[in-house]
Formats: sequence, C-alpha cells, structure tokens
Amino acid sequence: MHTIEKIGGTSMSDYVSVRDNIILKSSNTGSLYQRVFVVSAYGGITDKLLEHKRSGQPGVYGLFASSIEDRSWLLALEQLKCEMYDHNLLLFGKDELLIRANNFIDERLQDAQKCLTDLHSLCMHGHFALDAHLATVREMLASIGEAHSAWNMAELLQRDGINACYVDLTGWDTDRHMSLDDRISSAFQDINLDTQLPVVTGYAHSQDGLMSSFDRGYSEMIFSRLAVLTNAREAIIHKEFHLSSADPRLVGEDNTVPIGRTNYDVADQLANLGMEAIHPKAAKGLRKHNVPLRVKNTFEPEHTGTLITGDYVSDTPRVEIIAGCRGVYALELFDQDMAGSIEDYDQEILGLIKRFRAHIVSKDVNANTITHYLTTNLKTVKRIRTALAARFPEAELDQKKVSIVSAIGSDMEVPGILAKAVSALADGGISVLAIHQSMRQVDMQFVIDEADYDTAVQSLHKALVEVHDHGRAICLSSYSAQRLS
Repeated sequence: MHTIEKIGGTSMSDYVSVRDNIILKSSNTGSLYQRVFVVSAYGGITDKLLEHKRSGQPGVYGLFASSIEDRSWLLALEQLKCEMYDHNLLLFGKDELLIRANNFIDERLQDAQKCLTDLHSLCMHGHFALDAHLATVREMLASIGEAHSAWNMAELLQRDGINACYVDLTGWDTDRHMSLDDRISSAFQDINLDTQLPVVTGYAHSQDGLMSSFDRGYSEMIFSRLAVLTNAREAIIHKEFHLSSADPRLVGEDNTVPIGRTNYDVADQLANLGMEAIHPKAAKGLRKHNVPLRVKNTFEPEHTGTLITGDYVSDTPRVEIIAGCRGVYALELFDQDMAGSIEDYDQEILGLIKRFRAHIVSKDVNANTITHYLTTNLKTVKRIRTALAARFPEAELDQKKVSIVSAIGSDMEVPGILAKAVSALADGGISVLAIHQSMRQVDMQFVIDEADYDTAVQSLHKALVEVHDHGRAICLSSYSAQRLS
C-alpha cells in the first residue's frame, strides 16, 4: 500500500513547502507513513559538482578532468563547501543541528579532496592514466549532493516530530561492490514502513555504475527501481510545476491546463526534448511492472496532478501538450557518394556523436544527406564536426542553430492535423525548416528558426489545444480508489 515519491532539486531547496505540502499532506489515506522519499541534490549543487547541465560550464569534476596539471578544482571545491554551508544555515539556523550538518558535509568533501589529490599524484606517473578513473570520480562527486540533501531532510523531519530515517545508498563507507538491486534490498531489509519515513539518497553506488548508463538521470533510476522492487502502489514525482499543456509563461496561465492523464509514450517524447517527466529508461521499469506514475506540483498539494500509465489513450484523439527545445544544433553532412550506402555513413556518424556525448533530438535522412539535431554546446558541436571532416574529407558539412517545437498526445490520429499545424505556423509568419511525424501518431516535430520559438508554441497551442473543451478534467481520485481497493 506504500508509495515511492521523488522530490526534485528546486523543491528540495524550499524545506517548509516540502514539509507542509508533501510530507504533512499525504496521498496515502492520511497517514504520514507508508511512503518512501527519494531526494535530489539542492538546485544547482550537482552543476557545481560536475558541470552545468545546460551551458557545460565545468564544476569540480570538469575542472579536475580537463587538466592533470591544473589545480583549479581545489578552489571550486572550497567554493562549493561555502555554498553548502549557506544551504545548511538557511535550513537549520544557528543551533546545534547546524554544526552536525556542517560536520557531515565536511567529512564527505574532505574524503573527496583526499581521493582526488591522491589520484592526481598517482597519475603524474606514466603507468597510470587519468582517463581510466574519471568515471569513478564522476560517480563519487555526484553522490555528495544527494547525501547532503537527504541527510538534512531526515534531520529536519526528526526535529519536527516525524520519525524519518536517512537511507544512504551512496556506498561511501562500504568496501563491498554490489548490484543496484542488492544495495536497495540490503538498505531496506530492516525498515518498517508502518512507523518509519525513509529519506533516500537519489544516488546509489552499484558495481556497474549508474552514470555510464543514465548520466544525470540516475536519481530517477533509483526512484524507479525502488518502486519496482518494493511493489509500490504508485510512484509520485513532486515538481515545482504542473505537467501542463504548454509553458504558461509563453501562452498564459489562463490558457494552459494540467494534462491530467496521459501515457508513457508521451513521457518518452517529453524526455527526448529535455523536458523530463521521467528518464525513459526509468519509465521502462514502471511501465513493465504496471506501476502508475503521478506528477504533482509541490506548491499545489490539493491538485491530483497528472497520472501516467501504460494503457491510457485519450477518449478523443487530440494534442495534449505543446513542448520543445531551444538552442538545438542542426548538423548536416552532404556527400554525393552516400547514395546507396546511407547505412554505413549513418552508423559512423552516430558513433562519433555518441563518443562526444551529444543528445540527438531528431534526424533527417535522404539519398545523400544526413542531418542530426543535437542538444549540446557549441564546443561539442565543433569537435563532432572536426571529427566528421577528418572521416569524410569529401563531404560538405554545415551547422545551424535552430529550435524544435513538438505537438504531443497519447492519440493524435486526427485527419488533417498536420495541415492544421503547418497552417497555424504559417499564419504566425513562421517558416518551417523541417517536419517529422511518425506513424505511431504520438508526436509531430517542427524545426524552425531559433527566434521563432515563442511564437510557434503560442500558435500551435492556440490552434491545437485551446480549441478543445478542457472542462473534461479527469477525476484521478476514482482511479486511485480502484488501485487502493
């Protein structure tokens, strides 16, 4: 009868709202317990530990990895400690708990600094290569942010009269390597969900390493595996906003509506655009084991949010959400010799893109041209382009910064919907550079000039979403009641 619930970094930075809107307003028949909370690092902390998620600005990891001679990572680590101290001061005030909180994070940071210093010295010798250890360094540093927020939250809840317990999956003090499932099972074997409220680190150490597969989506994988392994009634993600029909800042709050119900296909499309409801690989486990996922707004606790299941299809085919991403790089390779051997070119291009860890949103292919639409920074695009030029010296390469706007829905099999969408964009004075629509009928993508993004979202939302009667808001409580029974 329990739920597994995840709290994002932005929400975690507002403890009072988390306590009052999430912890004290239970979705579990009024009980404080029968819930498990997986928490992310405070907003911005993982960026400082690794690198900024959007700009690529290096954090401690990025600085350490970039040059074995440079010790600027030490300064970054010291600045990070000061920022963590500031978080602690805001949360605990000047009392005894503040000293304990600072001591906890001090111990982690000092251990990390010693490991990095020793590794730096070791790799000054020719027989040891830094690159061979960077994946482990990245995992170690990432774990500090989640340990910080989880420990703090457990202590604050205990202070406020709730029997919370800190569950550390980071493997910081263990000398045993084990699988993710074994680490979770071991940590929960003595926990009584009837009387305890576990606060779990959003990072877990495993023998295979989470970041090599999920990178910054590791906390959602922990959340998903916990829900599956413990046979949760429901998985809940608490965000600082609703999963809505569009960004209310662009189309107006009065014109947007929470989606209410949708399926995992839609969640996957959103993740592909960088607007994750949940990481696709984490969603796969929930879908396979029929665990419903609910996305709720931390600051509107009475609202039932959006329920995502594997079998849901809208009662009437329609567009449910207009979403997209700015700052996408269209990287085009034209080669006359490609005709008849597209597969060979495609395989090598994909290998290079994967090597430089750029995310592919979409791609176009014709007889002699392949265009990939990448969400990454300009430095990475230039590296990929240089590698492609070396591999295909006769090819013509071009790049352009664009935006992608997508219309998404669990069932969009509506005659003429593509024509209606293109017409809406044309009426807004927007030229479409490329269009993608799959036979699965869950999304349409429009590649446009970067400057046209806002207008495109507004035009598509008005033409495809606002025309429907959204008084149809589905009562999710009836679904929950069925699950409880």
